[in-house]
Amino acid sequence: MSKKEELLKAAELKVRSGGYNNFSFRELATEVGIKSASVHYHFPTKSDLGAALAHQYTEEFLKALGDPDELYAAGKNPIDVYINLFRKALVKDKKMCLCGLLGAESDSLPDKVLIETKLFFERNIAWLTQAHTVIAPDNKEAAKRNAIKTIAILEGVMLISKTLDDNQIFEEAILGLGN
Repeated sequence: MSKKEELLKAAELKVRSGGYNNFSFRELATEVGIKSASVHYHFPTKSDLGAALAHQYTEEFLKALGDPDELYAAGKNPIDVYINLFRKALVKDKKMCLCGLLGAESDSLPDKVLIETKLFFERNIAWLTQAHTVIAPDNKEAAKRNAIKTIAILEGVMLISKTLDDNQIFEEAILGLGN
């Protein structure tokens, strides 16, 4: 892993456990074993790092999902695949969705970070709209509304489950969500 990738990974862990203001370049440099000036070589500003982090997270998240049409053709419910990514983050990784946390801080984010955070939600809503359309092609007008509901429920219940340290809340809230 390159130092740039190590910095992004370290920053992701910090943000996912405490938000955008949960790290400094000095802390990241210490964790990665480089000088603070070297962090600035890769990311001139914290907003550059935050934007790169949100962008990378979005790309990796969508890549992990795959294409809704291909999933459905393979006999998988794309909404269940989506839910399972959130479940993995909460249960296995014990972390919040990075862009969900950034979204909660949207009023105080630098513009570069906010733009990438918005793109996460826009692209996820588009993915979920496609997924709902492939599942219920006769109900295309409700697909976007259902997409928004899906991501809203998952982001919200993840927050509640994490706060109350009770993953069963997540499981109860998602019942029937993939149908």
